[in-house]
Amino acid sequence: MTEQEAMRLALELAELGAGNVNPNPLVGAVILKDGAVIGRGHHREFGGPHAEIFALREAGDDARGATLVVTLEPCCHHGKTPPCTDAIITAGIARVVTAHRDPSPSINGKGIEALRAAGIDVEEGLLAEEAATQNEIFLTYVTASRPFVQLKLACSLDGRIATRTGDSKWITGEAARMEAHRLRARFSSIAVGVETVISDDPQLTVRHVTGKDPIPVILDPAGRTPLAANAFRSAMHPVVVTASMPGAAEEQLAARGVRVWRIGTDENGRFDLARLLARLAETGIDSLLIEGGGETAAAFLEAGLIDKVSLFLAPMLIGGRDAIPALGGTGAERIADAWHLKNVSIAKLDHDVMLVGYPECPQSTI
Repeated sequence: MTEQEAMRLALELAELGAGNVNPNPLVGAVILKDGAVIGRGHHREFGGPHAEIFALREAGDDARGATLVVTLEPCCHHGKTPPCTDAIITAGIARVVTAHRDPSPSINGKGIEALRAAGIDVEEGLLAEEAATQNEIFLTYVTASRPFVQLKLACSLDGRIATRTGDSKWITGEAARMEAHRLRARFSSIAVGVETVISDDPQLTVRHVTGKDPIPVILDPAGRTPLAANAFRSAMHPVVVTASMPGAAEEQLAARGVRVWRIGTDENGRFDLARLLARLAETGIDSLLIEGGGETAAAFLEAGLIDKVSLFLAPMLIGGRDAIPALGGTGAERIADAWHLKNVSIAKLDHDVMLVGYPECPQSTI
């Protein structure tokens, strides 16, 4: 096996930790000796051993003189676990190949420096782009000091998420809904507007696939969320973001384990979403999935706070001027003001289509 093949295997291993290691990075490691794999591992859960440790354990004494291929720069500080660099040096690894550096202030090149100081040959940058994309949640959280934000939309070909009567189940098919739950499982939190809670009463949990439930975040400017909402049944301490809520209601929510955050709004009743993201980051939440409805999605998009978009398109036409659109808000005045997606990928999910891309800011301000 070549080092590049080993790095691709390491990336596959890293993916096994998705949704379980937040706010830590996804990391996979492979140990090569004479072209054969003698050790492999991945970071399995937050607070647990790192990928390199599992790989070194599997390799045992054979690790001496071998090559470690790892998707992220090894750590060099005492955190919840001892430094991986110490274990690598002690094991007698001769060469380390890493995809990219860990931008965390406590690391950011220091791990590589420690390995080189110990006489280990280190190469950086192998499949760096693929590794960075895999760890886009972690990299955004560390470098921007806010959660990575992804918008998920599911709509008809004419951009509707519900009929004029509000009927919305189900626009997409089972395969698309399964993929949507896999997406939920990768995120630490999930946001919806109060109108979605009142009209649809979603559970906001991970179902049909294995994974932890994200923390529900309900955007509720006037404190109208029903106390019996399904989202409050989560064991993940839901958050209600409000600008105005009666004290009695807040006490009742607190008794159910719900956190109430008061965040200011502008003259149009819109939250300071940048402040919300900062608050989420302060509590260790590294990622936020926006699921609905159209006004909530538009608010984040118009604030320039969407990092990635997943659009599930169903091959149907709903029609009707009063049908509910996927995006509300002000919208673009000109085509030049629209949000264009770059690095777009497209996949077919039975009869539906999933389109994933990264929004570019409009050329002019709306």
